[in-house]
Amino acid sequence: MQKDQIVITNAIVHILETDVGMPVLSEYLLERHEELNDLLRAHIYKVATGDDLKTCVFRDDEGSEMYELLKNFREDDLIGFSKAAATRLYDIMRANPSIPSADFCVVTFKSEGRSYLALLKLNYKDSFIHMTRNTDEGSNYIGIIMQNATLPASGSKLTEAVIIDLEDLTIRIAEKKYEVNGVNTNYLSEIYLKCYAKMSQRTRMKIVEKALDQINNKYFEDDIEKQLETKAVIENQIREEGAILPATIGEKLYDEYPTAKEEFKQKLEKYNMATEEVRPQNEVTVRKYHKQYIRTDTGIEINIPMDEYNNNDSVEFITNPDGTISIVIRNIGRLMTK
Repeated sequence: MQKDQIVITNAIVHILETDVGMPVLSEYLLERHEELNDLLRAHIYKVATGDDLKTCVFRDDEGSEMYELLKNFREDDLIGFSKAAATRLYDIMRANPSIPSADFCVVTFKSEGRSYLALLKLNYKDSFIHMTRNTDEGSNYIGIIMQNATLPASGSKLTEAVIIDLEDLTIRIAEKKYEVNGVNTNYLSEIYLKCYAKMSQRTRMKIVEKALDQINNKYFEDDIEKQLETKAVIENQIREEGAILPATIGEKLYDEYPTAKEEFKQKLEKYNMATEEVRPQNEVTVRKYHKQYIRTDTGIEINIPMDEYNNNDSVEFITNPDGTISIVIRNIGRLMTK
């Protein structure tokens, strides 16, 4: 989904402030203008391209009220739909005080020829604003006060949002756990939508990274080259395949170490990741793989671009007879301080 291809068609906002005791529901669609369209477009794009986004599937036997509402959704009844969706969300929030108050913005938009519905939970944030008043002497007093219900700016990323493809009702969701009945719960998917959410790309990547760290720490704790090779293999897969293939990583790294290879496979199978792939969308997620970061026990830190690391003519690691390691950096044109 490209940002400049998101076309906002309609939007409405409701106030879900749990301290009020009831939702404040709007009876009118928002009067849209360029700045508002840009704000909504920015929030939708950041959510849609985030690697913490999860695919959510409705289960027919769950009795989801939101599923029934969505099956009967009509653009010309956006006000009625949004009020029902907001009221249901407010009831859950009211019963669980840890869930933050917010403005609830329901947006319809088009992208690449398809129609979508976005449910944006704009959690309030604290910010400071100036305040002026006239004193008894007739002069101005200017102060700074806390504003407790500021909405997220266009540059921030929403932690709670739902994007629904209106043609097939597939759902993508960004959510955060809050305490429900004493248990941290993904309440948006599990209670509000009542759908089954698959793991996000970010979660998948963390599972693979954790499994690799555990294997390397157990079998190759003092093998710096194996640690560096692990990062290089992941970076190469992302660059060539656009995805991380966990099974292939295991083959490349541990083919000569059957025990480590089998243990890595078991760790992946525990999360049903043995035959899956990780396909990150956001550059920020994979930025750490663009360089090798090395720190010596003497406090020297070295950042090596991955292209240079992969070039034996540029960098070489030498294990000395006494067990120490030398790093040779070649073909340096000039040195600069920073």
